[in-house]
Amino acid sequence: MDRRNSLSGPFIKSITSLCIITLVAGTVKVYGQSDTDTTKILLASANVKKEVFYILKQSNVIFPDILKGNEAMTSDYIASFSNSKRDYLIRMHTKGKNILPKVNTVLKKYNLPEELSVLMILESAYNANAVSKAGAVGYWQFMDVVAKEYGLKCSQHLSAKEKKRLTKLYGKKAKARFRAMAKQKDERKNFDKSTLAAARYLRDRGLNLDNNWLLIVASYNCGVGNVWNAMKKTRKTNPDFWDIKEYLPNETQTYVMNFIALNVVYHNYDNFISNNLNFTTVKILLPDNSEQVNTDEVKMAESTFQ
Repeated sequence: MDRRNSLSGPFIKSITSLCIITLVAGTVKVYGQSDTDTTKILLASANVKKEVFYILKQSNVIFPDILKGNEAMTSDYIASFSNSKRDYLIRMHTKGKNILPKVNTVLKKYNLPEELSVLMILESAYNANAVSKAGAVGYWQFMDVVAKEYGLKCSQHLSAKEKKRLTKLYGKKAKARFRAMAKQKDERKNFDKSTLAAARYLRDRGLNLDNNWLLIVASYNCGVGNVWNAMKKTRKTNPDFWDIKEYLPNETQTYVMNFIALNVVYHNYDNFISNNLNFTTVKILLPDNSEQVNTDEVKMAESTFQ
């Protein structure tokens, strides 16, 4: 009896200590597991995708009536042209403010669209004294034969090789001949007369090409004969420019594309000069603080993307 009582004290203390240790260990395990779960939840929250908002800025390019229907084939070219040739476009627009209205008045008399007036830009950049390597002269770059056909008087323009030949032939008298040639009037350099001749030429090409303006523009660059030949190669009844394009000289293909680009940019000049000319619909990311967005742009919002 006495022995049991003497043993019971230490035994009970040992059991009690073991229980306390077990309890503490379990508690640590529980708290440790809780900490791990919390970390996982926080990481998961950090990986949740943030909702992103956009607005759609719509294309605002308007093609002139005579060029409508060509948007799909030309928009990329015009966008590139308007970017790479920006200084040129602005310079030609500024120089043409007083000239192009006069050209348009003449074109109107011959029932021609005013869009054809930009041919003067492509031909001579408004330079009356422009002379091409082939010998075309003046505002509208008429060759001698065509100029005379449309009633324009032409002076003789000599190449360096021809001048050298005449100098050898006439000796000291050659210079006097050159001065006399220089004094001859060349009506291709006369704005009024050459513009009337150009309008008559374009009217006649309209009769030849059923008033298909892109074909007429192509013919102004490479001649109506080359356009007819290209049309025949397509074996189509009424081919358009896009049908014959591959059969035209590369220079003529570029010429027609530049004609379209000039007209589209000038038809949308206010947006072009303010850098607000959009050839495609674009998405614009809204900042976190949507109050920073221009209200006019917000009005153009079409939908929200994630």
